[in-house]
Amino acid sequence: MIHDPRLIDRLVALPTETFEGIVFRATRRNLDPTTPSTAGGRWSAPDGPAILYTSLEREGALAEISFHWGQLTPPPSKPALIHQLSVRAHRTLRLIRPALEELGTDMTGSAVPNYGRTQEIGAAVAFIGCDGLIVPSVRWSCDNLVLFTDNLAADVELEVLNVEAVSWQDWARSAGLL
Repeated sequence: MIHDPRLIDRLVALPTETFEGIVFRATRRNLDPTTPSTAGGRWSAPDGPAILYTSLEREGALAEISFHWGQLTPPPSKPALIHQLSVRAHRTLRLIRPALEELGTDMTGSAVPNYGRTQEIGAAVAFIGCDGLIVPSVRWSCDNLVLFTDNLAADVELEVLNVEAVSWQDWARSAGLL
């Protein structure tokens, strides 16, 4: 993939930070919560870097899975599993909403998302060697941590601390998302 040199220049000029903390990941049953996605999404194209999507809040993870599962016909009836993970990432880039808008993203959370620019940004962040990207969630009022698993240091472990089964439909209705 060829990256926009202006985008690369803007991203490498930003400071990185170490992230060490607890994140949440919602999955279906029988999916290892530390398995990255290679199917594409908001921050990675289908042929892009392997990514582990997480949220800094439990409700953020539930909002994400509720949105995606709510678009399926029929919607899944089984509970979602909410995994609490301990994570450490050494070179994480934090992009706040105004910076993302300056980079040309649409962070409205529309029902028909346009992932083109966010996927370009994610690919560029992975290309410059960052192992994480902290960005605002478009589904909940919190931040998400996107991990570029191929860039994680060999000594980094993603530890599962807790797993909880949640009726995602009941939760989404109570949160006003269904």
